[in-house]
Parts: sequence; C-alpha cells; structure tokens
Amino acid sequence: MFKEKLQPFIDRYNEINELLSSPDIASDIKKMTDLTKEQSSIASLVEKAQEYIEIDEAIAENKELLRDPELGELAKEELSELEPRLPELEEEIKILMIPKDKNDDKNIFLELRAGAGGDESALFVADVFKLYTRFAESQGWKVEIVSSSDGTAGGYKEMIAQIKGEGVYSKLKYEAGTHRVQRVPDTETQGRVHTSAITVAIIPEVDDVEVNIKPNEIKMDVYRSSGCGGQSVNTTDSAVRLTHIPTGIVVAIQDEKSQHKNRDKAMKVLKARVYEAQLKEQLDETSAQRKLQVGSGDRSEKIRTYNYPQNRLTDHRIGLTLYSLDAIMNDGLLNQVVEPLTAHAQAEAITEAGL
Repeated sequence: MFKEKLQPFIDRYNEINELLSSPDIASDIKKMTDLTKEQSSIASLVEKAQEYIEIDEAIAENKELLRDPELGELAKEELSELEPRLPELEEEIKILMIPKDKNDDKNIFLELRAGAGGDESALFVADVFKLYTRFAESQGWKVEIVSSSDGTAGGYKEMIAQIKGEGVYSKLKYEAGTHRVQRVPDTETQGRVHTSAITVAIIPEVDDVEVNIKPNEIKMDVYRSSGCGGQSVNTTDSAVRLTHIPTGIVVAIQDEKSQHKNRDKAMKVLKARVYEAQLKEQLDETSAQRKLQVGSGDRSEKIRTYNYPQNRLTDHRIGLTLYSLDAIMNDGLLNQVVEPLTAHAQAEAITEAGL
C-alpha cells in the first residue's frame, strides 16, 4: 500500500525532533546543522503524508457509516469531498519523494556559443541571451556577463554569464543542448529561410569543497586583450587563459582591465567546468537522463527548434509544440517550456523509482 511507504518519513522526522532536543547534539554544531537540513528537506513531504493518512482513515470511517440511517447521507457528502483529494495528494507526494538533485538550488554559468550558420548563428546567440535575461528578470534572478565575444555582423560568437537566484539550476538545467533556428536573415534578399544553430551549456556554480583543483594542475597564460580600438585598447597583458592539465579544459577571460579580476573570473568558470566533467563521469545512464540529458549538458543533441515563419517553438525531447514563439522570445515566457519539461522529468523519475 502507498500509505506504508509514507510512515518511514514520518518516523524519521519525529526521530530528528528528538535528536535535536538532545544535549549531545546541541553541543555538536555540525551534527545539528546536518539534522536541521535533513528535517527541512522532508518537512513538506511529512506534512502531505500526514494529511494523506488522515484523509485515508476518514474515508474508511465514512464508508462504515454509509448504511447508518441517520449518518449515511452525511457520510456520503463527506466522501464526495474526501475521495477526489486522495489521488491528488498521492501525486504531490510522489513528486516530493523523488531524490533531490543536489545542484537544484545552485547558481549557474550560462554558456552560449554560435554554431552552424555563421553570422545568423551569432545573432541568434544574442536573441537567446535576451530570452534568458528576460526570464531571469521574471524570476527575480540576477544576470551578470562574465565574458563575451562579438560576432562580425552583430550578436555574439560566445556569451558566458552567471545567473544567481533561487532554484536557478532546477529551472534551467534542461536547456543544455543544441538550439536550432529557422528564419529569413536580414541579409537575405530573396526571402529564403535559413537554418542555423547554437549550443547552450548550463553549468552549476561550485565552491572549493566540491571540486579540488591543485595549483600545479593549472597552466596560466596572459596576453593582451583584443580591444575595440582607440583609447580602450588594452596595452597590458590583462587577458588570462587557464588550462586544467588533467582534463585539458581551457577558459579564457579578457573582459576586465585587471589581470587579477580576469583570473578570478576564469578560475570560477574553470572549477564549474571541471565539476561538470566529473558529473558526466558519475551519471548513471537512466532512461530519464537519456531522454532529457538531465544534468549531463549534452550539447550535441538537437533539443529545440525555433521556427520564426510559423511562429513555432518545438521541443523535440517531449514532442512539445507551441505557436507562440514571438511572445516567448519577446516577453521571456520560458515557463511555457520549462514547466512541461519539469513535469515530464518528474514523471520519468517517479517511474524509475517505482513509486
């Protein structure tokens, strides 16, 4: 029975309550912090579980009263309210029982790169960056450009930005992959639709505890950044290129005039990329991960098409098609895509967990 799966969570919650009131735990700050975090992580589940058990018991009691000449009608009314709530609660609880992605609450580095399509691809990088910026604003997140490389006809060959806020990774982790655009470029004189593509990477920000990079594993090169002419040309070796020797991962940053600031930025991005590489090695190939590339950031797979002539956005992983591309791009309405992707991933995870 589903109810039997809930009791261990309630028992553990109550056990933590007792432990937290123990004098031994009160003197152990780390243990107290760990227990408080664990209790907080299951609090919502326990609350729903207790409601589920209460309703299940109330349904059983009212069914017993159905034949009672005096209370039968009242019991029937009660059941009509209680019974529809039980399956709703079960679905809510199943979602809460899914093992939590440890990166869900983290800030991210968003990396956009122009791919096939030349100038049009670079212009689309700028459009997608605007989409993510507008979506971030709607979520109350903060966006900070870490590094950018301009395209020859506008847009960006590459854009790296940091997005900070509540649950950033949890909402944007399914964006990693190849995004294809179909539209008539401004330079096209005969009205032909061109297809180009960009790659998107979503990399969780990490701290020093999570990824340990030794100083002797890093090769640092400095060089003059390529300015835009005139007084802003950098005349000192302020640009920094860091190479992580064990993995071959390279990060180059030149946006700041200070070599020290560029190195700090490059180091943060490097740590995040090394962490991402380690995650890929550890990932189990579950069906849910294969379908949505959850957490693996597979940039080779075409995940989405933006068709401007038809005002159509299609996410190929879940067969989602929306004819509101203009509104999504202009107003940052990415939730129209994020929410179905999240729901699909949750359904897959529930199946995998056998709930």
